[in-house]
Amino acid sequence: MNLVERDAAVIWHPFTPQKNRIDPIPITKGKGTLLFDAAGNAYIDAISSWWVTLHGHAHPYIAEKLYRQALQLEQVIFAGFTHEPAVCLAERLLEILSGPFAKIFYSDNGSTSTEVALKMAIQFWWNQQQQQRKKIIAFKNAYHGDTFGAMSVSDRSVFTLAFHDLLFEVIFLDTPSQENIASSIATMQQYAAETAAFIYEPLVQGAGGLKMYDAALLNQLLVAAKENSIICIADEVMTGFGRTGKMFASEYLTVKPDIICLSKGLTGGTMALGVTACTQQIYNAYMQDDALKTFFHGHSFTANPLACTAALASLDLLQQPDTVTAIEKICKSIAVFANELTQLKAPIKNIRTLGTIIAFEIKLGKDEYLNNVSQFVTQAALKQGVYLRPLGNTVYVMPPYCITDEELRIVFTVIKNILQHYE
Repeated sequence: MNLVERDAAVIWHPFTPQKNRIDPIPITKGKGTLLFDAAGNAYIDAISSWWVTLHGHAHPYIAEKLYRQALQLEQVIFAGFTHEPAVCLAERLLEILSGPFAKIFYSDNGSTSTEVALKMAIQFWWNQQQQQRKKIIAFKNAYHGDTFGAMSVSDRSVFTLAFHDLLFEVIFLDTPSQENIASSIATMQQYAAETAAFIYEPLVQGAGGLKMYDAALLNQLLVAAKENSIICIADEVMTGFGRTGKMFASEYLTVKPDIICLSKGLTGGTMALGVTACTQQIYNAYMQDDALKTFFHGHSFTANPLACTAALASLDLLQQPDTVTAIEKICKSIAVFANELTQLKAPIKNIRTLGTIIAFEIKLGKDEYLNNVSQFVTQAALKQGVYLRPLGNTVYVMPPYCITDEELRIVFTVIKNILQHYE
């Protein structure tokens, strides 16, 4: 059997209908922005492999750091032990995070980083004998992960449909607009005495369709939350590490979160790692003599030395002047392409950009994840050497920072070629 046949016999792929599925493409290697299949075909990875690959595939600097660390210490339990990569990474993150953060808690992916944040916020109040404060406020259309807490604070959608009766109750607000900001603030004030935390994806909602909203209006909501002692949790799993044009999307905001969640680009896409950072105020609620007020949460691979090493290497690359310049160039190219799209006759709408991200909808069928526009666009793009994976009829580009001007132009040309099919 070939690899595809062997895969079909034993593998269950994520987010993939299993009956009549399209055969996966066997990838044999990656280099820079390119993925190479078993037949030698190359594909420009225009979505950074689910938004994680910041510096390109198989980056030699990260690989060398991982190799050296693997020869020294590959894993150790993080309860009762510590190690240099974990401490160094925490120190460096606290230096660059947007907000007065004091402590780093490690987990192993984006979903668990938000799970940690929710538990951390709810127990903050429990530790202070304010058990009535256990409601969570979140945005409609949100996506915070696939574990049960993360699903609960995510929009009720195809991702959560089978589990709705098992999810805890959440107060959902519309993402802020001039029309709803006053009512959203009123709702937040109404439930403040019962509310532990407000969780939000700052400025860009990821898997919910790359929907974008205004920083000034989010600031107003955050002011209301702070005035009512509601813990603010920024889910920057997708928006962190330069994606929005700034190191973190929270840098666009004057009001900073109390807890921030990180993953995806944290290790440059090399290893699984999650981070939940909190302020000293949050941490202090756990500094008590009563052992029952310990934060009883952890993962077997908490602060894995290899993952922390990959994150440190990624930060090294991210803070180089060449990378900063590359991000700026991508932002400018994205803005130019957005203008080009407005000149097309294709049935598209809601063209939007933020930093290195561009998204729009193809006006065909409902705006939803199950819209089969996605399959057509993906297959058409692959035939032209580009990998795109629309969220239903939402087409987007979120490239690695190492993408060249020529590669980016190829991506844009392929998208325009595909859109001609709908004219």
